[in-house]
Amino acid sequence: MKTKKNRKNPVAAICSALGTLLLIIIVVACLPLTVPKVFGYEMYTVISGSMEPSIPTGSLVYIKDMEPQDVTDGDVIAFYGGHDSNAIITHRVVKNRVVMGEFVTKGDANEKEDMNPIPYMNFLGRVELSIPVVGELAQMLTSMEGKIAAGTLIGVAVILQLLASLLDRRRD
Repeated sequence: MKTKKNRKNPVAAICSALGTLLLIIIVVACLPLTVPKVFGYEMYTVISGSMEPSIPTGSLVYIKDMEPQDVTDGDVIAFYGGHDSNAIITHRVVKNRVVMGEFVTKGDANEKEDMNPIPYMNFLGRVELSIPVVGELAQMLTSMEGKIAAGTLIGVAVILQLLASLLDRRRD
């Protein structure tokens, strides 16, 4: 008795491949935004040029929490811009005044040190890594439009997988 080889419907194969590709793209795009959080990193997008060229505008910076007294001169840190401010700034430490509980900081692209010292209570952590351009992509993905687009792509991928399954069943 001869057995008939099951060949996949070519349209079903294309739908399945496209659905899988869409899901892989979504997962790969989300990895830099999710995996570091598991290891205790916070991420922020640099929106000003004060740290250029070392950290260009649009970079994604990974911040690691640490004790402020362990910060050394030359480290790049993230901190709240003011007591009542939600603005997050990344600048280089010129001097860590442990006794006074404050940092003297300066943006690499700025001529002078920042006008006011940064109190330890405004300190978020030390910049461990910066990746140029990725911050802009992160902002895009985490915006409402980005979430809607990602949800839509996931929906399309699921529909393509279902369509591939239906086309294969029909063929049998």
